[in-house]
Amino acid sequence: MNYLNPRIKNLQQLARDKQQEYLSAKPFPSIVIDDFFNEEILTKVLDDFPDLSKKNDIISYDNHNEKKLAAKGEQYFSDTTKGFVHYLNSQPMLEFLQEITGIKETLMPDPYFEGGGYHEIKPGGLLKVHADFNKHQPTMLDRRINLLVYLNKNWDESYGGHFELWDKNMQKAERKILPLFNRIAIFSTTDFSYHGHPDPLTCPPDRSRKSIALYYYSNGRPKSEVSQKPHSTLFVSRAGIADDTVKEPVTLKSILIDLTPPVLTKAIKKIVKK
Repeated sequence: MNYLNPRIKNLQQLARDKQQEYLSAKPFPSIVIDDFFNEEILTKVLDDFPDLSKKNDIISYDNHNEKKLAAKGEQYFSDTTKGFVHYLNSQPMLEFLQEITGIKETLMPDPYFEGGGYHEIKPGGLLKVHADFNKHQPTMLDRRINLLVYLNKNWDESYGGHFELWDKNMQKAERKILPLFNRIAIFSTTDFSYHGHPDPLTCPPDRSRKSIALYYYSNGRPKSEVSQKPHSTLFVSRAGIADDTVKEPVTLKSILIDLTPPVLTKAIKKIVKK
């Protein structure tokens, strides 16, 4: 099955053609590509996207910094969606990402979809500007790349939901990206790649902002890309906005993960869950 837009004849050549655009992007390496996938297949992926608010065993974030829904793993993927995301974790896509990003360390996919997979934001929802968690907890590999697939047809600018890329000093959004159907955003994740959807969604009550997130990792990374030890999501406030974000509460789980060598992390996570 050809998951890509038929106009893409050579994925590696596309990566070579786009690499400089990716590397020179502001405020950090990133790119937006429209009509990347086969429209018929992606429409089926959208048709199969469930209403996460009506599903059990989903992650529901409802706090000052984030109001969104996320599925766990593959449990709600249809057969079409499974094939689609497995392609995004396959050799051709990994080689494409390796080339376009210029990352030297070998990229690895995340078959567990830790924090990835289905994401849905309902009216009024948001995700404040942040830097992502920097370690894959099951393997302790380094998080390097996010690939976001947007699934919103007939999405009006007035609905909001822009994906915003912010400068390192949090003075302004260097880029705002409307989450349109068959649009992908790819960007390098560091402790300084601040991004988010910080303003409440204003779409009609019968609509929601849908996306699929894929994350990619490597064993090791340049030290200049990180400022501290393994951490969870780091929310940051926009300049000039009082109380834009609140500090996440410190939990026993986060303390144990911060203080524990990677080889013991899995065991501690199991203990904390009990």
